[in-house]
Amino acid sequence: MIDLRLLREDPDRVRASQRARGEDVALVDALLSADERRRSSGVRFDELRSEQKNLGKLIPKASADEKAELLKRASQLAADVKAADAEQHEADEETKRLALQLGNLVHPDVPVGGEEDFVVLETHGTIRDFGAEGFEPKDHLELGEALGAIDVERGAKVSGSRFYYLTGVGALLELALVNAAIAQATEAGFTPMLTPALVRPRAMEGTGFLGQAAENVYHLEKDDYYLVGTSEVPLAAYHMDEILDADQLPLRYAGFSPCFRREAGTYGKDTRGIFRVHQFDKVEMFSYVAPEDAENEHRRLLEWEKQWLTGLELPFQVIDVASGDLGASASRKYDCEAWIPTQGKYRELTSASNCDSFQARRLSVRLRDGKKVQPLATLNGTLCAVPRTIVAILENHQLADGSVRVPEVLRPYLGGREVLEPVAK
Repeated sequence: MIDLRLLREDPDRVRASQRARGEDVALVDALLSADERRRSSGVRFDELRSEQKNLGKLIPKASADEKAELLKRASQLAADVKAADAEQHEADEETKRLALQLGNLVHPDVPVGGEEDFVVLETHGTIRDFGAEGFEPKDHLELGEALGAIDVERGAKVSGSRFYYLTGVGALLELALVNAAIAQATEAGFTPMLTPALVRPRAMEGTGFLGQAAENVYHLEKDDYYLVGTSEVPLAAYHMDEILDADQLPLRYAGFSPCFRREAGTYGKDTRGIFRVHQFDKVEMFSYVAPEDAENEHRRLLEWEKQWLTGLELPFQVIDVASGDLGASASRKYDCEAWIPTQGKYRELTSASNCDSFQARRLSVRLRDGKKVQPLATLNGTLCAVPRTIVAILENHQLADGSVRVPEVLRPYLGGREVLEPVAK
């Protein structure tokens, strides 16, 4: 939710942001109108209540003749106050409804456009030339099946398409990745967290996932719970309705949770293997900071992601995501995309988003600095989305005989294994 005062003072900036996102600009004017109605109805209610209170003081002191007239006026005022209260409530609800539909203000440096209009900021690592090494690379599913690490056939039998089992060294590889990611985050000062996978509507709405992203959210209608698509949701809601003192910040959490996504609109896309699935595990970094520290914290999150991917010895690029692909809550987002050899392109592995005070306003998480109380800023950054990271490791570190070299950073978490070997069928 954006600051309504900013909306009133600079509506053109908000209109420009909506336009950059490719969203409805008319929403801005509808919200301005609702906000004006909310404020004017509030003034009207206060005036009537004040008159009602003053009248209440006069009635006991009035003469018999005056009292009858005052009581008549009091009766009319009571009806007017009731009507004004209803009008104020209705206008307030309409303002909130429209405000929740409005995306965060896009950072002025974000490239404008859609999914393909990102800007590449950096590239890291060297892409292997498998032809020069004398063999054609296998894709992650062929490698994973040979290693006894991935079973999508039984995953589909049990749960349907885009589900899978990680078996044997596949399960051990996930645990190694999670432990290594949590170790890096802990060393960087993050508090490890195991978070709920089911949340109430306010937590999901407060983080911005019930707007344009709602089609990808699983909803348990009988109990009115939502399955989270990222631990960002329970981490953002962790301090909901709280006031944090300035000397507590920054607060940094590293959440590990299962994640669930419907992947609506991706029919026929990435259907092979485990790159795009309905359920996966993820380690997510989340920060609460003072608003003036948000941009620096955003860069820090990106650096921790780069450190992680460099440690996994993966070639990757960093992109500045375009305005139309940000998601409702982010004002700016950086993605790290790893090279996937059999696809011949970079694919997203991590994201780092600056949400400014957008989520904090919706969730009522505030900062007290002296006598001043204001919304703080929240940021999130994926450290390890497990299945996609496994895809990148298997394909980039494969050897000619179908085995896979283990990056050094993971070896302590895999009993010292240097290579994952194919299993006998």
